[in-house]
Amino acid sequence: MKNWTIENQDGVCLLTLDKPDSNQNVLSAAILEELASAIDEIEAMQPSALIITSGKQSGFIAGADVKEFTQVESAEQARKFVGGAHKVFDRIEAFSFPSVAMINGHCLGGGLELALACHYRVVCDDPSIRLGLPEVLLGIHPGFGGTVRLIEKCGAPGAMDLMLSGRTVIPKVAKKMGFIDQAVPERQLRRTVDYMIRKKPPVKRVTGWKKWLNMGLSRDVLAKVLTKKVSARASEAHYPAPFAVIRLWKLFGHNRQLMLREEQVSAIELVTTPTSKNLVKVFFLQEHLKSLGKAEDAEQFQRLHVVGAGVMGGDIASWCALKGLEVTIQDNNPEALARASKRAYDLFKKKLRDPRLVQRAMDRFQPDVDGHGARRADVIIEAIFENAEAKMGLFKELEKIAGPNTILSSNTSSIPIETLGEALETPSRMVGLHFFNPVAKMQLVEIVNGENTDSEVSQRATQFANQIGRLPLPVKSSPGFLVNRILMPYLMEAVEMHKEGVPEAVIDKVATEFGMPMGPITLADTVGLDICQNVAANLNESFGGEMPQALVKKVEAGHLGKKSGKGFYEWEKGKPKKPKTNASYKAAPDLEDRLVFRFLNETIACLDENIIDSTQLADGGLIFGTGFAPFRGGPVNYIFDQGVDTMRNKLESLHEKYGDRFKPAAGWSTLSAPDAETK
Repeated sequence: MKNWTIENQDGVCLLTLDKPDSNQNVLSAAILEELASAIDEIEAMQPSALIITSGKQSGFIAGADVKEFTQVESAEQARKFVGGAHKVFDRIEAFSFPSVAMINGHCLGGGLELALACHYRVVCDDPSIRLGLPEVLLGIHPGFGGTVRLIEKCGAPGAMDLMLSGRTVIPKVAKKMGFIDQAVPERQLRRTVDYMIRKKPPVKRVTGWKKWLNMGLSRDVLAKVLTKKVSARASEAHYPAPFAVIRLWKLFGHNRQLMLREEQVSAIELVTTPTSKNLVKVFFLQEHLKSLGKAEDAEQFQRLHVVGAGVMGGDIASWCALKGLEVTIQDNNPEALARASKRAYDLFKKKLRDPRLVQRAMDRFQPDVDGHGARRADVIIEAIFENAEAKMGLFKELEKIAGPNTILSSNTSSIPIETLGEALETPSRMVGLHFFNPVAKMQLVEIVNGENTDSEVSQRATQFANQIGRLPLPVKSSPGFLVNRILMPYLMEAVEMHKEGVPEAVIDKVATEFGMPMGPITLADTVGLDICQNVAANLNESFGGEMPQALVKKVEAGHLGKKSGKGFYEWEKGKPKKPKTNASYKAAPDLEDRLVFRFLNETIACLDENIIDSTQLADGGLIFGTGFAPFRGGPVNYIFDQGVDTMRNKLESLHEKYGDRFKPAAGWSTLSAPDAETK
């Protein structure tokens, strides 16, 4: 066998997966076929126990081989793959001798489904390790028995939460939920496994009220609650997988064998849907962005200095401290530093849970009124208010005290990096590190390269973004860069609709029905109407256009959106109060096109102007930076799915009806398909 090794250790069989020429283990068709052969040998050996483990330091098993998803063209192909996994996992579950999954790292998707088929699961108690069934993020649901076995281990509420959201948990949480038997320090991992083999404790199954929730009427009621909860976040037409999980459990949760069989049928149907195929593309877009910051000799940054303790500066600093950097944060306002420290503590408490880990993170987060940390920092990020003169004055001073190899970067959202670089004696040191709000949730960071930015500085900034768990996106310095350049016309079109009398809630509903995670009116309020106005003004200065007076008046009145409690909506406890639309109101049929084509047309303009290097990067950046409907695979992918000529004709019609803001960008005539870049 190429991937599995079998060792007989005094009657205990150690089965190790170590996929060659790969830094992580995944379950491919070939690996599952070999596993079936390995099970034949183990059955013949009749050992006293079986231990399944990984030969990779990077983790246990990261799930099924996603690359093979792209090759599935028929239900028959999917049936063979899924059915094969079911058979071999069922055989492991049926062993008369104890089987233990010894989990030394990430255990996700099919990897966790394999572990769940074992009698016991022991995991290394490391908070960097994640466990879960995130298949829904690929447009499918667990298909190797996981829907049944996870519910049996931790009950429907907890199991459904993981499967419907795709979220993953740390070992300590997994043990508390019930699907991990023991979470122990790495040095005790094998000793604990041997103890489980000797003692043979009862195999975990849910009892009490959790078991009761899996029965009859209780299951029906909970299924309705879950459906309502999922419907509030996603449409079944766009994301069928979570609804399929609920339906599967509701209809067949009373019969284990029937649910295992129907799970296969459901998973096979989902894997060939357009949603799944596009979400798999999104997965590879994400992997591509991650790869931009990876290198064998990548620098390991130790110290960060942030100037500006506002919401963005404070949240950038706290995120980097969470990720292990020693962080100093400078502001001449002690109250701002106190607020930033409070938000940092809240983040650490939410993410780390363990009081000791929270305290260590707080020790790495140091308020620094006088800015002494700038002298020792590997990276300096400026995050003060959006004023070019103020930023340039700051960088002039920072350059004098920073080390010669320190990255000097700005979190500016729209000011050209060349402008800021004019303040430096060495302009090539200046690069943009543009984070998005909220920092802890938004994965994208734009690496903004000015005309003078040194390529080595840009690459180091890219590696820094990767080190802190963000997705780096290299973009050319130009007003608005990529994300804000594209987002602003979309938001301004929504404001224009509002001026025409279209209710705010109708505008938002049109966008969310298309697949946006949030409507443009809600988004503008969330970002802050003053920030929208500033960015729009910078863009108008460079590209032309008029500032909507409705926006100007709200900013002048101090109605800035969520942060002030009132914008286009009134906000209460962080949520917008959306008035009901009059039932007699008839929305114009082209509202969706008006919003979407402002977005698409600006995307094509950015590609034509080389703001971004490829359609692949544009799709990835705009999914992770703006939330563009992931199930559509990105804006350029969506254009090609619909047909370039069809989409251009629609845009021409909008141009004739509404004027030059819909004039097709020159790049429409030279657009190349995104897949052409990845083959």
